[in-house]
Amino acid sequence: MTLARRDVLKATAAAGTVGIPATAHAAYDPAAKFELIVTEVGLRKNTAGRMLMARIYQPKGQGPFPTVLDLHGGAWNRKDRFAEEPMDRALAASGLLVVAVDLTISPEAPYPACVQDANWSVRWLKANAAKWNGDGSKIGVYGSSSGGHVAELLALRPHDSRYGAIPFDGALGIDATVAWVAMRSPVSNTAARYENAERRKNEGMIKNNKMFFVPWETIHESNPQEILERKEKVTLPPLLIMQGALDDNVLPEMQQKFAETYRAAGGSCDYRLFENSVHEWVAEPGPQTDKAREVAKEFIARELKD
Repeated sequence: MTLARRDVLKATAAAGTVGIPATAHAAYDPAAKFELIVTEVGLRKNTAGRMLMARIYQPKGQGPFPTVLDLHGGAWNRKDRFAEEPMDRALAASGLLVVAVDLTISPEAPYPACVQDANWSVRWLKANAAKWNGDGSKIGVYGSSSGGHVAELLALRPHDSRYGAIPFDGALGIDATVAWVAMRSPVSNTAARYENAERRKNEGMIKNNKMFFVPWETIHESNPQEILERKEKVTLPPLLIMQGALDDNVLPEMQQKFAETYRAAGGSCDYRLFENSVHEWVAEPGPQTDKAREVAKEFIARELKD
């Protein structure tokens, strides 16, 4: 790398530390290997009084690195920033600054609290990525299961006043738009998933839905599939959906329909079906988990070239 290039990168990183997003990032090679520095910071207290935390996976290198926000799953009712640590580490080790954040869970507050957390986190990360050698000029998102649902709402409605209701003083003029979204088993059709839970007599899933969608009508208002079918005014960043063929929680046909509807609306959606894989297949080591990591990195590499 030339000295001039180094000076540009140093300057953009320095600008980012005072709240101005960087305008350049290091070229991303999905086959690269970096050691990591893992740290944690407090974000803010939610309405239940819990301090929401961010777990930061920072590659050891010059950077600034492209930045990814990870939104955890857990049926909106459980889990935290540690839920996708193996995937987070795999992505970060390829040269991405990955920041996994806690989300409010529905026993603390129902919809749209967790979407508000995600919206706030995008703005916070754009303003602060340079502190960890990241490029804050645009943010990509990785979301899993219910975290994928949150990611889809974030992507479709970045300017929704409800979702952006939590102020962040350090993000004046910074919005919550995202550049791309990669997901594993997202809840892309909330109503169809609930109907599936009823058919299967999955009492736990039925309860999780009823705790989150309060009032109940919000299961339709916040349904990504129905949002597109209603032809709401939305943004359509590129999506990657990775779906297990054996998933009995979020059915493959639900995802296929959503992908087709997203494309028909004018968006780009890379839909990948993983054979012999259940809802949370990436939680266990194996060839399909390895494949998911490679597919995610390849998708990110394509988007970063644009």
